[in-house]
Amino acid sequence: MNTYFMIAALSAFIIGLAHSILGERYILIRLFKHELPRLFGSDLFTKRTLRFAWHLTTVAWWGMAVILVVLALRKVDNTSVIVVNIIAITFLVSAVVSLFGSRGRHFSWIVFILIAAAAWLGL
Repeated sequence: MNTYFMIAALSAFIIGLAHSILGERYILIRLFKHELPRLFGSDLFTKRTLRFAWHLTTVAWWGMAVILVVLALRKVDNTSVIVVNIIAITFLVSAVVSLFGSRGRHFSWIVFILIAAAAWLGL
């Protein structure tokens, strides 16, 4: 078993869980109390779109976590290297965007760097 891939997978799962729970509680619910753009006659479509788009991010992170778990249980081969590099680069770019976009105030960049580093260390 590749411990580094498992660390990356667990971190991706945890940040997805935190993203959904905290985002729902502290951002979406509060945002929905305000006037939103009306599409198709009401703001219901806007609210539903924002909610599912928000949670799709979590689904994507959990998908990458599952891929890392599967790879952790296999011997690293050429395909694994390609897939892990794509995942690591995705999380590294996410870290940079989060770091600069929030001016360092949103600490997700730390977890994203951890995921990228653990993934690369597993190679």
